[in-house]
Amino acid sequence: MLKKMIILVFFMSVFIFMTCQKSSYKKVKQYSIEQFIDITSIFGSSFSPDEKDVLFTSDRSGIYNAYIISVDGSNIRQMTHSDSSSIFAVSFFPKDKRFLFASDQNGNEIYHLYLRNEDGSVEDLTPYENARAVFRGWCYDERSFFFECNKRNPKYMDIYEVDIETLQPRMIFQNDAGYYPRAISNDKIFIAFFKPTTGHNSDMYLYSLETSQMKHISPHEGDINYAPVDFSVDSKSLYYLTDEDSEFDYLKRYDINTGKTEKIFEANWDIMYTYFSRNGKYRVMGINNDARTEIRVENEQIGELVKLPKLQDADITSVNISKSENLLTFYVNGSRSPNNLYVYNFKTKKHHKLTQSISPDIDTEDLVDANIVRYPSFDGLEIPALLYKPHNIKAGEQAPALVNVHGGPGGQARIGYRVLIQYLVNHGYVVIDVNNRGSSGYGKTFFKLDDLKHGEEDLSDCVEAKKYLASLGYVDTSRVGIIGGSYGGYMVLAALTFRPNEFAVGIDMFGISNWVRTLKSIPPWWEAMKELLYKEMGDPDKDLDYLYSISPLFHAENIQNPLMVLQGANDPRVLKIESDEIVKVVKEKGVPIEYVLFDDEGHGFVKKENKIKGYKAILTFLNQRLK
Repeated sequence: MLKKMIILVFFMSVFIFMTCQKSSYKKVKQYSIEQFIDITSIFGSSFSPDEKDVLFTSDRSGIYNAYIISVDGSNIRQMTHSDSSSIFAVSFFPKDKRFLFASDQNGNEIYHLYLRNEDGSVEDLTPYENARAVFRGWCYDERSFFFECNKRNPKYMDIYEVDIETLQPRMIFQNDAGYYPRAISNDKIFIAFFKPTTGHNSDMYLYSLETSQMKHISPHEGDINYAPVDFSVDSKSLYYLTDEDSEFDYLKRYDINTGKTEKIFEANWDIMYTYFSRNGKYRVMGINNDARTEIRVENEQIGELVKLPKLQDADITSVNISKSENLLTFYVNGSRSPNNLYVYNFKTKKHHKLTQSISPDIDTEDLVDANIVRYPSFDGLEIPALLYKPHNIKAGEQAPALVNVHGGPGGQARIGYRVLIQYLVNHGYVVIDVNNRGSSGYGKTFFKLDDLKHGEEDLSDCVEAKKYLASLGYVDTSRVGIIGGSYGGYMVLAALTFRPNEFAVGIDMFGISNWVRTLKSIPPWWEAMKELLYKEMGDPDKDLDYLYSISPLFHAENIQNPLMVLQGANDPRVLKIESDEIVKVVKEKGVPIEYVLFDDEGHGFVKKENKIKGYKAILTFLNQRLK
């Protein structure tokens, strides 16, 4: 009798499992990469002085250019027409419709600041050879703006002020110690600086433009992070983030006159940023809530949260408040919905959509949502991840899968629209986007766990993802590949090198193969971050043996399974030779290898034409080698 009951329970379990599998199946249309890339990528927003237009960046033309759209959504105009280097809109001028934009040379990250006049003419405001410039904001009196530039010393970014009438820059701070400016007070007396020692320890400094004195305002012992974010409108207080006595960053306020501090807000997640609207009526805060961005806008006058619109299957990811404090632009993004720009009216409490980024060819019901999951690693540590399951897996079928590894080190897989992931899932691949130990967003203890253990325990977290995929029942664990870009690309190479039997294929996008060379060739403007990188990754002069041991190039004879490599020729972070050399070694070994090189890209691919070429090549490679 007991035996019959066991058999009955077993068949009921199988029936329930098969029913669940069947209920989740849905036949969907498969889309080409051209249809996916037809989706428009947009970001940024700046209100015109009359608050009738919004300036933003879009790749509608095939590469990024500056666009203006009317606040009522009635008229969109392309304002720049580059067909080579991408253009990134920065800001309207305070009192007219001139605007600033930034552009480099095909991804080399040596940005210049440009002025686009109302007659359409363009001026390079920072025409310094091999020097990069970064906009730092408008002076509160609207007579000038600030920018950083390393023209004096390639290693450090000095701060300049530019008079709007003359457009002539004047250095206001010479940076000889690797400070990072974070805020300039409205009275133009103070600059707040951030200075990291390691990824877990940093300090704040307050510089007086009146006395030319630098004051250390975060003396402490041990590993504590301090980072200024914004001054109060009256310039009497500095708001900053810290993880003092906490796993997560929270918000505090520093009184400039007395030096006293007080806690303003904390959550069970990192506060990412906070800032004030022009007159201080609203304070905006972004919270990294379990891989989602949670936006809080608080009316400081009445101490109440603004009830932002609720949109289905998507999150508000960034906001910008107009100078009058009457209007707010916000972006909405979700797993199945790319960035769209909206306008909200504080008085009427109504909002409307300005853009439609998704291609009309794509039914968003055919796309998939990311599900936040967690699984135990080899040592019991809980690993957060995002799981994407194709709709068209039938009951009893098993699909191929990919372990996706984010960049960094210290990045995070987050909820949002990912073209490549949706494209691969739409073509039948399960994807798990892993937040291995060392990822940000899950507390400072978790963040520290990969220090000087790269390609070891963090890689084991990715390998353990296979066990989780096996537990789902619909993944064929003999057909699991690994894919990633930048640091994630390194993890792909490390996986195929140090765990050669774990993943059937690897796809490396601009990943590091030789840590010794990469750490010795970091861009000069990263000088202040160099020690931070050395303490996390290893010092190429002192830790040579260790860096050789974790560099895939020196162990490439272990690679057995097919590899694809994608690289931008102008990449200043991961040099082209990093990919050239690993490809050469693998090819000489006789292992299947494909190399896709883009002559007009840097660290990441921004041109639509190149994304089509690269992503199509990835799917072809996977279909041949994995499917």
